[in-house]
Amino acid sequence: MDPWSEAQLVETRRQFFSRGRNALGYAALVRLFGDRTAGWAAASGESFQAPHFAPKAKRVIYLHMVGGPSQMDLFDHKPKMAEWYDKDLPDSIRQGQRLTTMTSGQSRFPIAPSKFRFSQVGSAGLWMNTELLPYTAKCVDDMCFVRSMHTEAINHEPAICHMQTGNMNSGRPCIGSWVSYGLGSMNENLPTFVVLVAEPTNKEQIQAISARLWSSGYLPGEHAGVSFRSAGDPILFINNPPGVSPDLRRMQLDGLQKLNELNFRQVGDPETQTRIRQFEMAFRMQASVPELTNVGREPESTYRLYGEEARKPGTYAYTCLLARRLVERGTRFVQVYLNNWDHHSNVGGRLPMQCKDVDQATYGLINDLKSRGLLEDTLIIWGGEFGRTIYSQGGLSKENYGRDHHPRCFTLWMAGGGVKGGTVYGETDDFSYNIVENPVHVRDFHATILHLLGIRHDRFTYKYQGLDQRLTGVEETRVIRELLA
Repeated sequence: MDPWSEAQLVETRRQFFSRGRNALGYAALVRLFGDRTAGWAAASGESFQAPHFAPKAKRVIYLHMVGGPSQMDLFDHKPKMAEWYDKDLPDSIRQGQRLTTMTSGQSRFPIAPSKFRFSQVGSAGLWMNTELLPYTAKCVDDMCFVRSMHTEAINHEPAICHMQTGNMNSGRPCIGSWVSYGLGSMNENLPTFVVLVAEPTNKEQIQAISARLWSSGYLPGEHAGVSFRSAGDPILFINNPPGVSPDLRRMQLDGLQKLNELNFRQVGDPETQTRIRQFEMAFRMQASVPELTNVGREPESTYRLYGEEARKPGTYAYTCLLARRLVERGTRFVQVYLNNWDHHSNVGGRLPMQCKDVDQATYGLINDLKSRGLLEDTLIIWGGEFGRTIYSQGGLSKENYGRDHHPRCFTLWMAGGGVKGGTVYGETDDFSYNIVENPVHVRDFHATILHLLGIRHDRFTYKYQGLDQRLTGVEETRVIRELLA
């Protein structure tokens, strides 16, 4: 048997539907069953291209602080802990919680109160660290703090994977890919989903950040994140090599497209169509990306807003500025990673440096979007993959200490995009160790993001391995409507 005939015999259901032989029958089924055909559309690799209801947000900028920021040193004020300095964490609070290997062998768990100054800010008098985040403190009326986030993951890789994909096992699509699949592009000349990895000033404890975090998983490959580099060409391999003119490149792509289309008609693999679209996108980006990344054209007022670090490619401030330029031009989802928040030691030395990296730049991003009329429909998310322990890891003094991983509670915040600014949702106990009010699981958080984008999480599926896969999984999940404006 020739290879083409054999391939047709073993074609998958996805390939069978995508070959178009059943177009009339599929159209009749759509009319009969309505929304229930969404999973079949997903099986052919097509996105929904429309929200389920009117969205509050059109785009997302997700600022992920890799390593797990310390909630009680930044946003979860615990003044009573001053009385507990160097006293052991009570067993009634720990409740036999699983510990990491970094502190499971400690003979005691001494309380380490935050050494930093907190103040009440904003119209509602919210408490936060104003010593290290004075610029951010000016934005609290635009921000909604969730103090009761929790996860089952206790180590970085599964915890980051959980926050980004809804599952602790790798190989699933990340939230940016889901949004790309569900809503599609707003600018055919730029990627729908872009990833920016910022470099921290301090590099004492860097966690691995791998491309699988922005993988499309089982979704079509076109929905994977496109990573922009901080040095050299922003995107590898899109520029023509020496001696290849744009006209010659166009002719090559036209010929390659004909070959790919021939292959698709013979085999029916939808990834062939993805390849065709990605080649075309790369060609268009040759013109759009240089203009996008030319931040030198920004006025001086931009750098007064974001800070002078925004002039330096690779810094967090630069990535925030680039994120604004991306969403301004129609990119749907921008994922920013900033490393070195894994404070097992030297909180007193490292946390101020991390906060200096993010403080003015985050303030600049919020206010820049607001001044351009973009904040109201751009959702900004800031947070890590878990929190930190109130007890110290290693040596303890009033000026310095370390903190281990803590999945039972942590804080993140959102701004713009239809969230209720100037509010706090959820509370933890006096030790910032257990949640005492309004817990928010990672899947609830994801459901809320999708809701803001006009997507019902329970109807947003993709058929894979015989199952209707969802970002939020199959367990009970709720949209946190108290966060919505």
